Amino acid sequence: MSDGKLRFDGWVLDPDSGDLQRGETHVRLQEQPALVLRELLTHAGSVVTREQLITLLWPKGIVDFDTGLNTTIRKLRSALGDEAESPRYIETLPRRGYRFVGTVDSAPPAPPDADVATPAPQPPARAGAGVRSWLAPALLVLLVIAAGAALWLIAGTRHPWRNPLANARFTRLTDLPGREQAAAISRDGRWVAFLADRGGHTDAWLTEVGSGRYRNLTQGQEPGLVNPLVRAIGFTPDGSQVTIWARRSDGSRSGDINILAAPVAGGPLQPFMREAAEVSWSNDGRRMVYHTGAAGDPLFVRDAPEAPVRRIYTAPAGVHCHFPVWSPDAAFIYFARGVPPDVWDIWRIRPDGSGLERITFHDSLVNHPVLLDPQTLLYLAADPDGQAPRLYGIDLRERVPHRISFGLERYTSLAASADGSRLVATVANSANTLWSVPLADAPGVRTAAVPLAAEATSGFSPRFGPDYLVYVSVRGGRWSLWKLASGSSQELWSDAHATIVGAPAVAPDGRRIAFTVSEGSRTRLTVIGSDGSHPRVVSDALALRGTPAWTPDGQSLVSAVLEDGEPHLTMLFLSGSPPVKLVSEYSLDPAWAPDGQFLLYSGADLGTTFPLRGVGRDGRPYGIKTLVLTRGARRVVFARDGAAIVVLRGEIGHKNFWRVELGSSAERQLTDLPPEFVIRDFDVSPDGTRIVFDRTEEDSHIALIERPR
Repeated sequence: MSDGKLRFDGWVLDPDSGDLQRGETHVRLQEQPALVLRELLTHAGSVVTREQLITLLWPKGIVDFDTGLNTTIRKLRSALGDEAESPRYIETLPRRGYRFVGTVDSAPPAPPDADVATPAPQPPARAGAGVRSWLAPALLVLLVIAAGAALWLIAGTRHPWRNPLANARFTRLTDLPGREQAAAISRDGRWVAFLADRGGHTDAWLTEVGSGRYRNLTQGQEPGLVNPLVRAIGFTPDGSQVTIWARRSDGSRSGDINILAAPVAGGPLQPFMREAAEVSWSNDGRRMVYHTGAAGDPLFVRDAPEAPVRRIYTAPAGVHCHFPVWSPDAAFIYFARGVPPDVWDIWRIRPDGSGLERITFHDSLVNHPVLLDPQTLLYLAADPDGQAPRLYGIDLRERVPHRISFGLERYTSLAASADGSRLVATVANSANTLWSVPLADAPGVRTAAVPLAAEATSGFSPRFGPDYLVYVSVRGGRWSLWKLASGSSQELWSDAHATIVGAPAVAPDGRRIAFTVSEGSRTRLTVIGSDGSHPRVVSDALALRGTPAWTPDGQSLVSAVLEDGEPHLTMLFLSGSPPVKLVSEYSLDPAWAPDGQFLLYSGADLGTTFPLRGVGRDGRPYGIKTLVLTRGARRVVFARDGAAIVVLRGEIGHKNFWRVELGSSAERQLTDLPPEFVIRDFDVSPDGTRIVFDRTEEDSHIALIERPR
């Protein structure tokens, strides 16, 4: 008789306990991976759709299905030592589901050297057999009850997800005109501080919950307060001061970034922590964790006000550690770790520097972790379709992410009081539109821009072809690539299950367009004709990042490829030849010079800036003066003569176009657009007469979330 266990390739799975064993190797699978493996084994050789697995894992409840399923498959493959690229057991069928391709045993193997036994003759009945005849069923009943109790105890160790905000009250806290962001709340839940843009200038503001009154804390004294990749506003443990992230100059030098403090009771700004970017206190207010803007965002801990500071962790070059927060019992420090702008996850570490552990597996924009209690973590994360960010929750005992916000709203900040009963969040609605600004040979600065033709107003990441413009759009959650030519738009490509990474790249002859798409945990570089025809996958086995660039001869592309978590520019050949690494250091977003002799690329972020460097076609460093740019300005476009480049310069929240001469590093400002123009990407027309750019317009306010105590 079968023992209920499933066997394949020497492995034995107990579906009830999740025990997976082969020889001396023993793995205890979590509930979701065990359920998926059982389902795949039951239907071995057949496709099990994503929808079937989603229904199996989460028949009800609120959960981010795609991220949760991807994470479950990743955990299962890790337990089996399987690989997605060359699967031995679990094969991925893009946009369809998964299939078990291993060998499943039809029956459990017999024990070694076992003989087939014949039933032994039964002895005759003896006195007292009648008593034993009713004892046996009774014992069987007791055994069944005991087994049921054991199963109940095992099931009781699992923790069904309950939305911690299910009965919370959401209200709009602020009604100031303009954009509001970076909300923080005092430990007692009484005060809320935030950034607000009024009259073209961003300041820190303070309000008491329920008062309806606001006070400007910075009064226009600080030019650089906006940084969405850190917790820019906070409170001291006693609630007497508001801490404010501030950047002066271009942020490239030690001392440009500091934390200031504004008294809640009123008074002038004061220095608080020099060269620190973020600070967080334990629940008892005695222990402090902070990080600086040095390479790797080193984390420091101080156990008491007068105790010495010690460094507990520094990330690898190019990797950042932001949003540190203590667990309620001070056993761990949680933080967002990743590569700007949008490859992050939540990690944790013990205050002594031990036990570094990854908690989530989104590999997307993830930030603002808060703990409501020792088991419940909330944070913001991008959806798998690239729509970002939403509100997520996770039970730290089960580690399954659940999306707990739906609809069209975006969340850009999140903070909680000490007891988790009050939270504040920035809720935003944004739109990306395409605009154009003319350029002229005269040195005048342009101050006005106009929206592009109505046929292509909604879009981003524009790129010029010889007689057309190609751009990216997201409509109804579906990513697509469009071409604008002769006043009309044509959709070239779309996919309901994949997102476009970076921007498209137009071949030198304008006849082909290359772009990178992401589907689940895989990326692929695709080339199509300029009319959308003849799609071709150039690479689908590499972890691609950023925007690709065609070589001037049109025979290959250069793209950043992740290697041990760090991007390196790599040549990808249309001929199918093996890829060749071009740059050995951290490198992203290449831009070829018109003569094809060298390209420019952006290096690793340091604080809020990054360097622009050059490399020759042969991979040797190309001698240009290092140019330091501000985060959010990685796009570089060469002038027609190749002697200068057009870049974005300015603050994180607002930049303008500048021309920089490569030989002398002389700079000239090309535009002076209003402060409400937030620009992410752009391109210059082939004749050099105009710039087309995408403008992000955001309407945001601060929401108060009150949970039942």
